[in-house]
Amino acid sequence: MRDVIELQFDLTPPTQEQMQQLVADLSEDDRHLLLEHGEEAPFCGVFLHERREGLYTCRLCGLPLFKAVSKFESGTGWPSFTAPAAKDHLRRIRDTSYGMVRTEIVCARCGAHQGHVFLDGPPPTGERFCINSGSLEFTPKGQPLPDKLGRGRPEGELAR
Repeated sequence: MRDVIELQFDLTPPTQEQMQQLVADLSEDDRHLLLEHGEEAPFCGVFLHERREGLYTCRLCGLPLFKAVSKFESGTGWPSFTAPAAKDHLRRIRDTSYGMVRTEIVCARCGAHQGHVFLDGPPPTGERFCINSGSLEFTPKGQPLPDKLGRGRPEGELAR
């Protein structure tokens, strides 16, 4: 079975109709977090202490974003990762909110807010992807990846 990095995922943005379907079941808080670039409070996210092997995907569209093996304890109160599962699955945006300059990261396919990336992470990348638990879903190793857009999954569709 090939690694998720080797798989080719369709990065075409959801159609307007698909986006409406994806957003329809979100709570007001979820919409704020994912679509309005909100933040969840530290030390309360459901994935802060997740230790199983598997893959973290975008909660809105299901695109694989982070491998569990890249997760580390940063002490910041949010799940932190050293690198994305595939570089082209995240887009970086300059964020000047809250009186500071940061780099926001969003899902490259649907644009859902994920969190921020900082340059104070451990080797090998030196980056810390600080992610809101509410922006993610987790697929345990060996389970099928979500296909929220009905486009079919690439060959080797199980989380690794």
